[in-house]
Amino acid sequence: MIRVLVAEDQSAVRAGLVLILRSAPDIEVVGEAENGERAVALARELRPDLILMDVQMPRLDGVSATRQVVAEQLADVLVLTTFDLDEYVFGALRAGASGFLLKNTEAKDLLEAVRTVARGEGLIAPAVTRRLIAEFAAKPVREPTADPSVLDALTRREREVLSCLGEGLSNAEIATRLDMAEATVKTHVSRLLGKLELRSRVQAAVLAQELGV
Repeated sequence: MIRVLVAEDQSAVRAGLVLILRSAPDIEVVGEAENGERAVALARELRPDLILMDVQMPRLDGVSATRQVVAEQLADVLVLTTFDLDEYVFGALRAGASGFLLKNTEAKDLLEAVRTVARGEGLIAPAVTRRLIAEFAAKPVREPTADPSVLDALTRREREVLSCLGEGLSNAEIATRLDMAEATVKTHVSRLLGKLELRSRVQAAVLAQELGV
């Protein structure tokens, strides 16, 4: 059972999301939050597997809330946004969100996205994610660029996988590109995230873009 916390300030939207999630036999909605502060507090109390996090909320925005949740390793975060290139999303991904989803996503796609993130595969809708990563990379850097020396800990194969993540490829696509089993790709992704001290595939993708891997 995938335990989900829904953080969304608009009550009608939140109710709709909850209704969709509760229609799935393998998903349980364990809590609802109307702002970022409440989302963090409930995450600490309930320890959900995943949080559906709106980026624009009162009291504490979704980016700041995501940063706290990820820093404390309380749950994976799937960001909700109205626009696929909303600038808030860039901050959320840097903060460690596992992926993002448009609010107008079809119900079946919402459910599959939750399952995908719960499996540890955080890149939602690769084609859209590629646009997001490219847009992110094109923006002026507001924070110091990552130190290239962090890549020294990676093996050659792990660097190749990181490069593929930077292109927004899924595990299946990486497996095809590098001629390896999908299970092996998952192992490489897990190891490189650990070595780079990253929480999500999307963070790895952004790092790859920043370092030109």
